[in-house]
Amino acid sequence: MPEAPAVAKAALDVISPDNSRRRVRLTEFPFFVGRGEAGNDLSIPDTRISQQCAAIVQQGELYYLEDRGHHRGVFINQEKISRQALEEGDIITFGLENSYTLIFRLSESEPASVEKLLTRMDGMEGMEAIGGAADASSAGAAGLNKLNLLLEATRLLHSNLPLNSILEAMLDRAIKVTDADRGLLLEADASGALRHRLARRRGSASLPPEEVSPSQTAVSMALKQHSSVITADMREADGALQSAKSVVVQRLRAVVAIPLYSMPRAQTTEGTVRLQRGHFLGVLYLDSQRPAAFTMLDRQILDAIASESANILDNARLVERERERQRIDQELSIARDIQQALLPRKIRDFPELTIYGKNYPCHACGGDYFDIFPIDEKRTAFLVADVSGKGLGAALLSTMLQGALSGTSIGADPVRVFQHINHFLCEHEEVGRYATLFFGTLDRNGNLEYLNAGHPSPLLLRRGEVSELYTEGSYPVGLLPNAEFTPARSTLEPGDTLVLFSDGITEAVDINEEEFGVSRLREAMLGQHDVPLDHLQQRIYQAVEQFAAGTDQADDITLLLVRRSSHDAAL
Repeated sequence: MPEAPAVAKAALDVISPDNSRRRVRLTEFPFFVGRGEAGNDLSIPDTRISQQCAAIVQQGELYYLEDRGHHRGVFINQEKISRQALEEGDIITFGLENSYTLIFRLSESEPASVEKLLTRMDGMEGMEAIGGAADASSAGAAGLNKLNLLLEATRLLHSNLPLNSILEAMLDRAIKVTDADRGLLLEADASGALRHRLARRRGSASLPPEEVSPSQTAVSMALKQHSSVITADMREADGALQSAKSVVVQRLRAVVAIPLYSMPRAQTTEGTVRLQRGHFLGVLYLDSQRPAAFTMLDRQILDAIASESANILDNARLVERERERQRIDQELSIARDIQQALLPRKIRDFPELTIYGKNYPCHACGGDYFDIFPIDEKRTAFLVADVSGKGLGAALLSTMLQGALSGTSIGADPVRVFQHINHFLCEHEEVGRYATLFFGTLDRNGNLEYLNAGHPSPLLLRRGEVSELYTEGSYPVGLLPNAEFTPARSTLEPGDTLVLFSDGITEAVDINEEEFGVSRLREAMLGQHDVPLDHLQQRIYQAVEQFAAGTDQADDITLLLVRRSSHDAAL
């Protein structure tokens, strides 16, 4: 995390669920944030927020955000923190859907020109700079009126008005300052292309944005040079701008195009802190059919309004991005809940076997699943599936497979079901996924019949020793249209345990990218033939965790343990 120097004044932009916003300055430290006013410098009116939620402290030249006990956690840029240095533009959230968002701002992001412009109003030298005329009193009055427009715009920025109302008010003030005929706010999309956000005309009146055709030449010049293009009289403008079609056709005499950028962010390279240009947000455009006379103060006020417009656009984009992330997280959470609900909830023992299963998705939802269900009074079916890929797409396909394979519980032939699934997936090759499957049925006499579709062989734990159930190969479903699936048979002795697993177990890696492998899995199982199945599952999973030592894993983990009952229970 880069360590950008803190400044004397910082603030929080407080964005409410309805997109209204206000700015709160950090005046003393620790600066407490929480529900209710008692003991808090910033009170957030959301009953889900803890009363003592978070605090901002200043240490040396840096500001730090600390979690002070919020039950959902405190987040900076989607990452949960306990204590972390804050940077310009950091998004602070509290793990809640449709709640308040805070954006940390340093003083450079304030309407910095306001105090400087006020200073310029003092003395005759300032009056001459503002008015450019002999009558300093008249010039000063005009300057004060224009400066008042800027102050109004600044107050609106921190109001509770909707976003578009604030942007319209900012554009109205810009039109008044420049005495322009019309104004247009162009907003950049994700690719950088400009779209018409809103338009206004003289007299604070709305204007359909599509009716405004800005000078593309002026806009292009502003973007190319990364600075404002302000032309008071076209007769003195650049030749390319004078002859531009939109300028000639619309008889424009004055044009303003100001590119809008988010605040620069500090980047640290080899111990050196540098400011990097912010993201391109759009263009503030104004024009008139009359020549203008822009004073130095006009230009500074325009720059300040443009800076504020960029600030609120940037805030809106950050908040929208955070809310979109929360929406996606919520949808993934729903998908995970559905997927987990489809897994066997209460795994009961059957007369012929004892069974235990566990699934650990590496993301919110995954492509692994297992299932257990009776075929008839004498046989029980169990299966493990692993869909290629991860995430929501794999979860959708695994759910489809589960529904299809459940048809065997009403008498459907497992071989025909496998063939049907294979043909279906191959005919819909645009899905781009396949799945490995192991499907087995066990009767009360220990007769095991199974189908293998490219899945790793289950390990057989018999009298403390470990072996593989099969070594022959087969094809996953959805890979080859003409693949054939042939049932195989074996016998489980009383007390035998089958360990079915997905490759998330054997392909789990440590910090050196070495895989856990089948040999380590076998070692974890040795001598465990008489322990309860939940203890065996914990032993295997703990062996994987100890091997990985905290390394993030890239695949789902599924374990299904099947143990044949003793002779007495089976009879």
